[in-house]
Amino acid sequence: MNAIIDRITRIAQQNPDQICYRNGDVTATYRQLSENSDKIANFIQRKSLPEKSPIIAFGGQQFEMLCIFLGAIKAGHAYIPVDNGSDSDRIHQINNVAKPALVFNWSDKEDFGIDTPIISKEEIQQALNSGDAIYDSSKSVGPDDNFYIIFTSGTTGTPKGVQISTNNLIDFVDWVNDEYHYTIDTKLILQAPFSFDLSVFSIYPGLTNGATLEVLDKKANKDLALLQKTVLSTEATTWISTPSFFEMCMFFRDFNSETLPNLKKFIFCGEELTHVTAKKLLSRFKGAELYNTYGPTENTVAITSIEITPENLETFDRLPIGYLKKNMDHRLANVEEHDGETVGELIVSGPDVSKGYLNNPVQTEKAFENIDGKIFYHTGDMVSEDKDGLLFYKGRTDFQIKMHGYRIELEEVDSLLAGLDQVKQSCTVPLYNNKKQVNKIIAHVVLEDQFQDSDDKELNLQIKSELKKNTMEYMIPNVFKFVKQLPISKNGKIDRKALIGEINA
Repeated sequence: MNAIIDRITRIAQQNPDQICYRNGDVTATYRQLSENSDKIANFIQRKSLPEKSPIIAFGGQQFEMLCIFLGAIKAGHAYIPVDNGSDSDRIHQINNVAKPALVFNWSDKEDFGIDTPIISKEEIQQALNSGDAIYDSSKSVGPDDNFYIIFTSGTTGTPKGVQISTNNLIDFVDWVNDEYHYTIDTKLILQAPFSFDLSVFSIYPGLTNGATLEVLDKKANKDLALLQKTVLSTEATTWISTPSFFEMCMFFRDFNSETLPNLKKFIFCGEELTHVTAKKLLSRFKGAELYNTYGPTENTVAITSIEITPENLETFDRLPIGYLKKNMDHRLANVEEHDGETVGELIVSGPDVSKGYLNNPVQTEKAFENIDGKIFYHTGDMVSEDKDGLLFYKGRTDFQIKMHGYRIELEEVDSLLAGLDQVKQSCTVPLYNNKKQVNKIIAHVVLEDQFQDSDDKELNLQIKSELKKNTMEYMIPNVFKFVKQLPISKNGKIDRKALIGEINA
């Protein structure tokens, strides 16, 4: 049996009535998870599909999707989660790249416009209600076989399918156990869509320990009143999300430890955690543990961690992303000196590194490099490292611009803005001229509540004056646009690329 499935099965045998999934009024037990995924595995194996061919799972964050995931693994096939909010072009792109054997459609969508066989919601329901639960576990996904394949956003071209094996996932799960100690009493927020690998931070470390997944699904995310009701009534003990999603919840006045006394641990991943957000959290949730993590999808969710305490809030203006997992090797490539510190692109090697992009040898060769017999992944993230191995994020290589000869890191500008009293959130983007040169820097700023009604011209002067105290002149944005909120992607991150497109339309 697959090693991850084996752990979940043992939980189901020992604690069959333990709740594994809660989404509003919908709950499901480990017994249901085990039996339903067995039925899906039987259904798949009776199809006699090509060996190890992947299967698309199309849907939202429903319990049945988890059953499809596990059923596919039990049957011997990696799954590809595709969100039911995806447009037709994306579905076609993923289908063309992945060449899946089947699409399990747990949605109301009917026409996919592809030749791949579609298993309808009605067929899946019939299998769950009356199907056989016996399957051949000897054919389950093996240690080095793909467990899941997650496709990147594809905003700059054809999406790439990141292949994550069982061994990759086990390494991540074991690291999470060592760092965060999930148990059968843990209740984990599951907010990220299944097509975003942040969801894996909750799913597999949670299910292999008997934890309960407390789902905040897309319906709640699109309706602030419903989101507020759901968040403020959650039974979660551990919060996992992007910082941007947490900031959205900070609008709720009662989002604090008095309303949610059981919420004791916060884990952030997916984008930079600012000093301001961390400080607000520790103020609202007295005594809570706050962890900052970092990791590319190609490295199985997360590879660094550090607890953010009041002490290191005092020490660091820009928060560290943590220490690398102990079983990893790393190097800094294309090193440069900036303000007295060494900065370079982080490249990493270890048991969590993906084997590459599905059916895409060209992009795989660009991103993965063999150095002294080890496969290193080029993250595209610039970091610095102190003498103790603590890493500091210095931005994406693709979010660096040059203006008037100066190299400017957009996320560093946002970090400086975040330190101002007036600024709640910001996102800085370049404005290009007709020669494709950066002409101006535009900062989109969400103001703190007490500054919402201030005069825009006066705020411009105040913010520029404050920045001049500790910021090089060439890094200060030329224009400040004050907005009510920043665009958030489906994955809960600030959508910088959307703003770049809007400004340069």
